[in-house]
Amino acid sequence: MAKNMCNSEGHLDDTNFSKPMPWIGVYIATASLLSLISMSADLIKGIKTRKLWFPCKYFCLNATSLTIIAVSVKLSVDLNTPMPHRHDQLAKLASSAIICTIMANSMPSLGVTQNSETMMNVLAMAILVITMIVNICIQFGTGVIYEFWIEHGVIMFLMVILLMIMTSSVLCLQKIKHYMELKYKINEEALREESNSKEKQQEFEKVTDRLRDELMKFWMMAHTSSPQFILGRSVSCTASGAFCILSTLTLIEAMLRSYLMSWTVKFCTGECDYKWSTIFILIVQVAAVGVGTIAPALRWFVAVRYRCPNVRKRSCKRIFQVEGYWTDRLVVIRESPISFRIRNRWFRKLAHDAKQMLLCLCIKLQIGMVILCKAVQYISIYPMCWILGFCEFCRTWKFGSSASSLGSSTKQDLRRYILHLEGEEELVEVMIKDNWDATIHWVQQGEKKQPKLFIELLEKKCSILQGFKGVGEFDCDRIPPLHGVEPPYNWSLPIVTLASIIVALPNIEKCLLKKLISTLNEALPYVKFIENNIDKDGKLIKARKAAEIVWLGADLYGKWLDVDLYKLSLQNKSIEETLETLAEIAKTRYEKYKAKYHHVCIKVSPSAWPIKVLASNAMYRISKTILLLNQDVIKGHHTTSEMLFEAVTVIIADILGACLTNLPYVISVKCLNTGIEEREDSVRQAVYVLGKTKKIIEMLENRAFPRVDFCRGTNIEDWCLMHKQKRFCCSSVLSSLEENTAPTKLRDLCLNID
Repeated sequence: MAKNMCNSEGHLDDTNFSKPMPWIGVYIATASLLSLISMSADLIKGIKTRKLWFPCKYFCLNATSLTIIAVSVKLSVDLNTPMPHRHDQLAKLASSAIICTIMANSMPSLGVTQNSETMMNVLAMAILVITMIVNICIQFGTGVIYEFWIEHGVIMFLMVILLMIMTSSVLCLQKIKHYMELKYKINEEALREESNSKEKQQEFEKVTDRLRDELMKFWMMAHTSSPQFILGRSVSCTASGAFCILSTLTLIEAMLRSYLMSWTVKFCTGECDYKWSTIFILIVQVAAVGVGTIAPALRWFVAVRYRCPNVRKRSCKRIFQVEGYWTDRLVVIRESPISFRIRNRWFRKLAHDAKQMLLCLCIKLQIGMVILCKAVQYISIYPMCWILGFCEFCRTWKFGSSASSLGSSTKQDLRRYILHLEGEEELVEVMIKDNWDATIHWVQQGEKKQPKLFIELLEKKCSILQGFKGVGEFDCDRIPPLHGVEPPYNWSLPIVTLASIIVALPNIEKCLLKKLISTLNEALPYVKFIENNIDKDGKLIKARKAAEIVWLGADLYGKWLDVDLYKLSLQNKSIEETLETLAEIAKTRYEKYKAKYHHVCIKVSPSAWPIKVLASNAMYRISKTILLLNQDVIKGHHTTSEMLFEAVTVIIADILGACLTNLPYVISVKCLNTGIEEREDSVRQAVYVLGKTKKIIEMLENRAFPRVDFCRGTNIEDWCLMHKQKRFCCSSVLSSLEENTAPTKLRDLCLNID
C-alpha cells in the first residue's frame, strides 16, 4: 500500500524528495568519469601508435556513448534545482562545455560506422544539443543560471557550430567513402599486375622482403583512405578542434574570474539539493574537458602543420574553393523525385518545389559551413607558417640539407599509393614523410614478440625436408569409418585432438606436458588466423569451433569433452589400452551425439555436423591411427610413453609447419576483401603478424617438399591427398624397379623420398 505523503494539515510533505539528489550527482560524476577514461584511452593509444590525429576507438559516437553523454550533461537540462554557490554555477557551465569537447573529440568516429547508423547517431546528438540549449535559455529566464551569462552564450554558440560541422561532415562522408573505395580498387589491381610482372625478377628475393614491400604499399593505401584519417585531416575536423579550444578557454576564463576576480561576480547563499556531489561533478567534468581538449587541439595543430608548407603557393580563390564531394549528396537528393506518391498533380508539383527550395537552402548552408571551416583553418595556418618556417630554418641550419633528403627515393616510389581527395594534393608529400616507415616499425614490433617455443618446436621436430610427412599420418585409410561419409578436417582439430591424446598417455613427465601446452598456446592463434582467412565460405566453421572447445577443456581442465584425461593417464594402463579406451569412449560419444542430433546430421553435409559429433569422430579416427602407428612403426620393440610422445609431437609439428606455409598467402589476402572502415586495422595486423612470424616463414621458404606455392592457400585435405598420391607413386615405382632388377642406389633413392 502506498505511503501517505500528506501531513496533518493535508499539505504534500516534500521534505524527502531531495534526499537522493547527492547520489544522483555521484551518478552524473560517474558517467562523466567514464567519458574521461574513454577519451584518455584514445589519447594514450594515439600517442603510443604515433597517430597524432587520434582515431577514436574507445570513445565513439554510438548508442552507449550517447546514453553516457545524456547522463553527464544532466545539470545543464535540470530546470528547477537551485544552484546558488560558486561551484554550483561553474558545474552548470562545465556541464555545457563538456558537450563541445565530446563533439570535437568524437569527430573521427563518424567514419567508423555505416552511413545510416552514423546519420542516426548525429540526429540523436542534435536532439540532445537542442534540448540543452532550450533548457539553458529557460534557466536564464527563471534565474537558475544567474552568473556567467556571456560564457554560457559563447558555449551555446559553439555547440551549434560544432553540431553543424558534424552534420556537414556526415553529409559528405558517403561520397568520400565511395570515391576512396574506387581509388583503392584501382590501385589494388595495379599493384597486383605489378607484382605479377615482377614475379620472374623476384625469383631469388626472400618471401618476407617481397611481402614487406607489398604491405608497405597496401598500408599507404589503407591508411590514407581510412575514413577516420580522412576526417582527422579534413577542414571540418581542424575547425572543430579550434572551436573546442575556444570552449575550453571560455570555461577556464570563467573559473579564473570566479576565483581570482571575485569582485566581478556575486553568488547567492542557500542550499543546493545536490549538496557535496556538485564539487565532485565539477572536478570530474573540468578534468574531462581538459583531457578531452588535447586530442582535438593536436588534430588542429597537425592539420595546420600539414597545410603550412604550401599555403603561400595557393591563391585565396583556390583556398576557399568548395570541392564537389561536399554537396554531391544534397544535389542528388534535390534532383531526385519525391519517394512517396501524391495523386494530385498540383500538390505533387508544390511538394517538389518545396523540397527543391529546402535542399537549395541546405546546399547553401553546407557551402557556408565549408567556407567557415576553411576560413578557420586559413586563419590558423597563416601565423603558424612563420613559426614553423623559423623552426625548419633552424633545423636545416643546424643539421644541414642532407637530413631533409633522407629516404626521398623511397617516398617518391610510394606517391602513387597515397589516396587523397580533391584539394589535398599538397598533403601527399607530408603523408609520405609521416607514414613511409610505419610498416617497418610494425614489423620490428612484431619481431620483438616472436613465438619462441613455437619456433623451437618447428626447428627440432618438424620434418620440413620430408614434406611434413606427419600430415599424411594422423588419419589412416585403414580405419573403417563410423559413417558412410567422413567429414573434412580443418588444421586445428587434428592438432588439439593429438594434444589431448598426449595428455592421456601414462607416465609422461609434467614438464614435457606443460611445455607442449605452452607451445600450442603460442601456435594456435596463428592457425586460427590462417583458417579464418582461408575458409572464406565458412565450410569448416563447425570444425573450428569444435577445435576451440576441445582445446579449452584440454588446456584449462585436462579434459576432452567430459572425459578427465589426467585421471585416465593415472589408471596404470598400457599405451595400447589407453588408446583403445580413448577410441571406445569417442565411438560411444559419437553414437550418442549422432542419435541426439540425427535429424540435423541427415539434412546437412558432414562438415556442418554438430560440434561434439565432429570432435568425437576426430578422436576415434586419430586414436585408432596412433594405435596402428604404434604397431607398424616400432615392430618388435616395447614402446614407451616417451617414444610415442616424440612420435605424436612430430606429427603435431608437421601439421603446424604445413599449415604455416599458408602464412604469406594469408598475410597478403588480409589486405583485401575488407570494408573501408576495417581495412587499416587489417593491414596493420597483417604487418604485425609478418614481423612475429618472419623467422618461421624464412625457415619454411624453399625447404618444404614438395615445393609449396606461397601464392595460394591450401587446406589440410590437400596435403593429405598429396601425401597419399606420393605414397602410391613411390610404391608403383618400387614394384617396377624390383621387376627390372634396378640398381641398389636407385632403389635407395626412391625409398628416401618417403
